[in-house]
Amino acid sequence: MKRFSYILLVLIGFACIDPFTTDTIDGVQLLTVEGMVTSGAGPHTIKLSRSDTYGSVFEGLIRPVTGATVIVRDETGVVTFFAESADDRGSYNSPASFSAIIGRSYTLQIQLNDGRVYTSFPERVESVPEVKSLGYQVLQIPVEGEPIPRSGVQLIAEIDDPADQNNFYFWRNSPSVYILKTRPDLFTPRPSDSNPSRDPQPKDCCNTCFRSELVGNESIFLAQDDAFNGLTTKLPVGFVEDDGLRFIDTYRIDLKQMSISQEAYRFLRLVKQQTEISGSVFDPPPANIRGNIISLDNPEEVVLGYFIAAGESSKRIYIKGAEMDFRQNVAIVPDDCRVIEGASINPPIDWNP
Repeated sequence: MKRFSYILLVLIGFACIDPFTTDTIDGVQLLTVEGMVTSGAGPHTIKLSRSDTYGSVFEGLIRPVTGATVIVRDETGVVTFFAESADDRGSYNSPASFSAIIGRSYTLQIQLNDGRVYTSFPERVESVPEVKSLGYQVLQIPVEGEPIPRSGVQLIAEIDDPADQNNFYFWRNSPSVYILKTRPDLFTPRPSDSNPSRDPQPKDCCNTCFRSELVGNESIFLAQDDAFNGLTTKLPVGFVEDDGLRFIDTYRIDLKQMSISQEAYRFLRLVKQQTEISGSVFDPPPANIRGNIISLDNPEEVVLGYFIAAGESSKRIYIKGAEMDFRQNVAIVPDDCRVIEGASINPPIDWNP
């Protein structure tokens, strides 16, 4: 038995494993289009980028498409040029004076710097009712293993849905403003030759600012009026997470309510389903969601995204942190509030809580 063990060890020691090599095929970098035009105030933005293959070293990075010619044409032949932003490459903005007109149809046309041309199908701008009132409720979201739940404000819109048309609604947040409070008296600089012990060096100013930011929703908020056509109803239309700073004092946000086409609603609903997949056996299978944009040079080419044209109305709400029934612990920022991005000691000229 002992002799057999020695032989086995020798055989294992001299066994060879040939490395397996394979050539992987690089995936196609798909053009991705994101943006819309609405009847609201401009400028309106179209973003162009490239997708990457799963596993690419660039996976997760935004690869902007620059140097393109981007125009929007309405059904009467009026053309609006979108200029590329110098500060945000791949973002193309309309003139500030441009707004879509209710009842007209709009088509997006793109020409890349290599000559390839893309177009969307026409999108009609539908009328949209006003938001009758905008309220909120505080949501607490349990976190496994954490004693304090996540929390935030769920925005609730009340609308009078018109009975003479079939409406498809889409809601988005506009930039918000809130009173930011920091602790400049706790400021401690990084260690240096002049201050190796990191002694505190309190700043004289400032502990209160007004900060502007764009808060993305936790989800895509959509609705169609099959169940409430012609009725007054209340719907959840947005969510703003409490990060320990936003609701210390007063928080202001403008909500955009948009009336979109049935095709745009279907596209966004499918995107919502895909982004909310939880890993359950009841989840819908992943799908390649086709948008409304095609290549004129190669109709078989897959283009990601959807160009939306929509009617828009908006509603503003001020939220007093002291009136909320649950808030996160106050986050400490040991610095002058003016160093925080988007902060200023001066309130907006239309600040009126």
